[in-house]
Amino acid sequence: MKMTWLAITLSLVSFSSLSSPWESFSQPNRLAPEAIGSYANGCLFGAKALPLKGYGYQVLRSQNQRYYAHPNTIAFVQRLSAQAQQDLRTHLLIGDMSLPQGGRFSSGHSSHQTGLDVDIWLRLADAKLSDAALKVPTPKSLVNMSAYTLIPSHWDSRHFGLMKMAAQDEEVARIFVHPLIKEKLCNLEGGDRAWLRKIRPWWGHNYHMHVRLHCPDGESSCVEQSPPPKGDGCGMEVASWRPKPDVKAYRAKAKDENRPVSIAKVKPKPKKILPQLCTQLVDQTR
Repeated sequence: MKMTWLAITLSLVSFSSLSSPWESFSQPNRLAPEAIGSYANGCLFGAKALPLKGYGYQVLRSQNQRYYAHPNTIAFVQRLSAQAQQDLRTHLLIGDMSLPQGGRFSSGHSSHQTGLDVDIWLRLADAKLSDAALKVPTPKSLVNMSAYTLIPSHWDSRHFGLMKMAAQDEEVARIFVHPLIKEKLCNLEGGDRAWLRKIRPWWGHNYHMHVRLHCPDGESSCVEQSPPPKGDGCGMEVASWRPKPDVKAYRAKAKDENRPVSIAKVKPKPKKILPQLCTQLVDQTR
């Protein structure tokens, strides 16, 4: 059926008002499940929705339509949630996963584009949250960001169990947490340290862990991230994330002491080119 010029105009206005075209998709496509491209530059075929009500978990901010993912990720969330309910006696709060057809969010993340990433909050819900609280949830940071210290009253021994549980899942490639959370895990673990390799320090992950899965077997269009460095990543590696001296203060001090300033300039990152299979999906909305 042909669209009228008015309908076409309204469609284009609606599309252009979105800062990310991927948010114009309200439903997954009907293609066979496949993660396309890289975690921060791709899209998703055949996404599945995580049921909003499930055993051992609750979905946060479902109004944002970010509870879609590759079927492998859906299965992982359900598997981890069931184990957390049985072993830790708590419900997991599931944050951002992916959009109905993957792609870039308008805000919040540059990754989560292929349906293989999921944010799991570190606020443990021993009692289920109300519908109102799920729509506007309150995070619980484990880190005092300004003081760069862990908040002892916010740390729960079950955090260790949950993160180890997730890292030991064979489909998990890495888990991003705040550097101080990684340091805490390093200090608590005794002899079984292999899983710590997957725990990767990264800024901003003070109230949730960001779990990233491997590319599924046989999906050749999925770009796997290089594996983490060998070893447990503790000691000097995690210590290197401690805050560096303030650049402005460094410059001022150098000027006062009549010393040359040697701070390397950051090279601009090359522009990302979206995989052709993803471009074809976006073109359908234009």
